[in-house]
Amino acid sequence: MSDIFREVDEEVRREQLKKLWERYGNYVVAAAVLALAAIAAWRGYGWWQAKLAAENGAQFETAIALAETGKHSEAEATFARIAADGTSGYRALARMREAAELAQTDPKAALAAYEKIAADGTVGPILQDLANLRGGAILIDAGSFDEARARLEPLTGSDRTFRHTARELMVLAAWRSGDMSKAKPWIDMIMTDLQTPTATRSRVEMLVGLSSSASNS
Repeated sequence: MSDIFREVDEEVRREQLKKLWERYGNYVVAAAVLALAAIAAWRGYGWWQAKLAAENGAQFETAIALAETGKHSEAEATFARIAADGTSGYRALARMREAAELAQTDPKAALAAYEKIAADGTVGPILQDLANLRGGAILIDAGSFDEARARLEPLTGSDRTFRHTARELMVLAAWRSGDMSKAKPWIDMIMTDLQTPTATRSRVEMLVGLSSSASNS
């Protein structure tokens, strides 16, 4: 008797499944097709991104080679193309290198490029700080201590990635301005910070020595 009941139950289940399939089968098939299409699109996008990144990498290396051989205008143009059309990571790096190439021929344009990068939160805080650092270095060469200080001083804090270089540049800016008294806070930071690189400490000591010799002569 139990076998009969099981057969009846199975028949009922089959009939219910048949009715469900007749009612919703098209939706199930459509959902499956959409899922497969989404997977294919995702894999295709991943492949395309990898291909684009590889192409950007090759272009980036070419641009670096052009820069190293003194072909700055060609290197700048190549970096500009990557900055405009490359993947997100290469775009940010290319913008930095493009600005560096501009600095060889047009410091004002390079400074404007660094300012744009420094103001762009999408590139991340490290590249923003680096852009301010390089912009500050350009201003030191232009002889503008106060403008250089505005960009460099925030980078001298103990939690900033480029603090050692920023402190050294502040000392250099003061030296270039002819007033080493302005450099005292950063000289103190450099000399008391145990993490200051030896080379940085030596260069700053040399500048202090040169300044002292000049004032005594």
